[in-house]
Amino acid sequence: MPTFLLPVLIVVHVTLAIALFVPSLLLPFAPRRRRSSDPETGPGRIVRALGWLQAKGTLPLGIGLGLTGLGLVAIIGVSLLGQPWLLVALAIYAVDLGLAFFVQRPAVQRLAEGRPESDPAGAAAAVDVGRSTYDARAAMAGARRQRYMSYLMAGLIGTIGLLMSAKPALW
Repeated sequence: MPTFLLPVLIVVHVTLAIALFVPSLLLPFAPRRRRSSDPETGPGRIVRALGWLQAKGTLPLGIGLGLTGLGLVAIIGVSLLGQPWLLVALAIYAVDLGLAFFVQRPAVQRLAEGRPESDPAGAAAAVDVGRSTYDARAAMAGARRQRYMSYLMAGLIGTIGLLMSAKPALW
């Protein structure tokens, strides 16, 4: 592969990597914003776009990320895969992907649909909303947990950025 593509591939790769996590990082903060607005209007454009990106964009973004990663390895060389900082960054990225896909995504979807995880301690705060009961305390606790998960995921992404920019000799 031509080396003049390296800067383009790096920009595209990093952009795709960040875009893959943006919905999982930002959507847990959406219920807080929605509470202050009119419930009749529904979520705003940004929240709808993030929801669409999380529901329909995950696979294309992941495929693009894999292809650009392979392109980077093809240009730089396979010896790059032996760098300790890259191996640690890839392991952190895999953990972050697992958290985003298996923990954050389903929980945020439950919150968006108004089906928070059940909380026996908050049963007294249940409010009758149409045909179902909506537990306000459980919803707030679930949203808070997801925001903390977003902070953790953002910290992991920051650690990956630090490893990729500093390229420390880890062992």
